[in-house]
Amino acid sequence: MAADPPQARAAARARHRMTGRPVAPPELRALTAVRGIAAWLVVLYHIRFAIAGLPERVVGWLGKGYLAVDFFFLLSGFVIALSWGERIRRDRWAAVPGFLRKRIARIWPLHLVMLAFAVALALLFVATGRAEPDNYPFAQLPLHVLLLHNWGFTDRLSWNVPSWSISAELGAYLLFPLLALTFDWRRLPVAAVVAAIAVLCLLLHAIMAGSGALTLGQDIARFGLLRCLIEFAVGTALCALWQRWRAAPARPAAGAAVVALCLALLWWFGLPETLAVPLLFATLLLLLALTSGLRHNPLDGAALHYLGEISYATYLGHFLLWIAFKLAFVSDPRAVSPAMIAAFLLLVLASSVVLYHGIERPAQRWVNRWRGPAGRRTVAAE
Repeated sequence: MAADPPQARAAARARHRMTGRPVAPPELRALTAVRGIAAWLVVLYHIRFAIAGLPERVVGWLGKGYLAVDFFFLLSGFVIALSWGERIRRDRWAAVPGFLRKRIARIWPLHLVMLAFAVALALLFVATGRAEPDNYPFAQLPLHVLLLHNWGFTDRLSWNVPSWSISAELGAYLLFPLLALTFDWRRLPVAAVVAAIAVLCLLLHAIMAGSGALTLGQDIARFGLLRCLIEFAVGTALCALWQRWRAAPARPAAGAAVVALCLALLWWFGLPETLAVPLLFATLLLLLALTSGLRHNPLDGAALHYLGEISYATYLGHFLLWIAFKLAFVSDPRAVSPAMIAAFLLLVLASSVVLYHGIERPAQRWVNRWRGPAGRRTVAAE
């Protein structure tokens, strides 16, 4: 993205002087769009074994869809650092309650709605003699309500499975103010920031590989929170690089493209996933941020951007919807026809629109009303 025009920067400074309110950074539409694409990769990951006639090679490709969550963690760190980093460094602890309120408004209401749907499914299973205590452990329900279920208190995923990452992100949100107040990546030389990113990725790899994990998706109950915290921190460092290079993005974008290609080849030829993917996705995120807003960028289009805006509803709603869909319409869950799969995907899209406009956005406005007008749009639709 090119730098903001001088007139726009001057107008923003004038608004800040007049209102005393921080000026929201521009939205990087490409990042919002990619988040939508990533959410649909997770959907396909969860239904891949059910699609009748799907070639084994395609099933294998879709089997890597869980890695989209790693991109989410990196993107979350990037977006929140850009949206809130300067504000927290300026207002210090006074800004923290507003930050946490904003984040809770973003993630918790829809989580509660989907958890209630999961409880309804569990009660249906109990009533029909098909109770699944491993998938719906009522004793763990309070942890899920409080979004603490992936903080090491449980040994498996349950209830609405994708919500494990939302639980992990809550940990990152609690850590972020401390990180922002004690560490400003922008004050470090570029080489030091790049080195720190590499060290953080190496640390994640060392911990997981040292414990026998061969993939990032292995033993999520044990490694999920760590995976989130480290990748979130990497995202905040990437934000500092983007802020430094955004005025002249051509050369760093070209360099990021070359590095991403090299990392992809290294992964293909055997570099462990636990090391290759965080480094690769970090480089791709930086590349996407640097090229967002460039003329003819397909990721800036309205349709993909809207998919990104409703992606949280897609991500959090599809898993339980798939269970309900199979109960109602599928006789053989291992061989669902392409027509039925298409019907399910349309149902996911429609439900995402309804959940976004009917629950997610109104709940955000209601919670944010406690501190004044709802927040402005920022970097990527969060």
